[in-house]
Amino acid sequence: MNKWVEKSIKLANSKGYLDNLFKVYPTDLGVNRVLSDDLFDKFKKDFNKKNKKEFIEDLLKFPKFPIDDPYIASLRRHSFLFGKNPKTIDRIGKRILAMDLDIILKLSTVPQKPSRQLGHVFHDWLKKEKFKFLDENRFKIYKGTAFLTGGDKALKDFAVKELKVKGLKKGLDFVLKIKDRYIIGEAKFLTDYGGTQNNQFRDAISVAKIKNDNVFGVAVLDGIVWFKSNAYMHKAAKSLKGVALSSLLLKKFIKEQI
Repeated sequence: MNKWVEKSIKLANSKGYLDNLFKVYPTDLGVNRVLSDDLFDKFKKDFNKKNKKEFIEDLLKFPKFPIDDPYIASLRRHSFLFGKNPKTIDRIGKRILAMDLDIILKLSTVPQKPSRQLGHVFHDWLKKEKFKFLDENRFKIYKGTAFLTGGDKALKDFAVKELKVKGLKKGLDFVLKIKDRYIIGEAKFLTDYGGTQNNQFRDAISVAKIKNDNVFGVAVLDGIVWFKSNAYMHKAAKSLKGVALSSLLLKKFIKEQI
């Protein structure tokens, strides 16, 4: 087992892990999403008339569709489907009609889920921790320890074009330079097992497997992955040949590379 994986498991299963992790990934439910009075008034009229096609089209303009249904995305993207699938419109419309207007309004304006707000949180934390960030021109010639400034796509482009890294499917969360060596990384806060979370885990692990002459990858993982279990993520992390670690160990990891 990689020593940083071992350290991360020990850390996560000790006292205060989640408490300390909140400094890296603070969550805020935020305020309700905004819905215009005009749009809601139009929906109420169509709803009271029981015009299913019209009020479903109205709801697709709301900040969030009030019910979960796997067919909603198709209707949202392809309006011609309304006229060709009356049974689907009738089925969804009946579900909506069975709801009270105040419940529909509440479900349509709920705050965005915290897990979908974490995209830039890790990057913000790095800056708060006083790590040095440099633009590309200064980064190339710098001989110390610094992170490259830029979004995930810009960081990926740098890794591909300048560092000749192959196999990157998505953007990166950081590119770190330590003297003449580079560390590229993907950071994930994994909140549950299965589905999308497993896919995010695989994305990070694929980066951790990258190793060239003067470049290697790191997966900065936090959350459920480190809790002792027989789950896929935990077992895969333990058998990883590359480096994976909690963000709470990142400073120690960087210090050891200097």
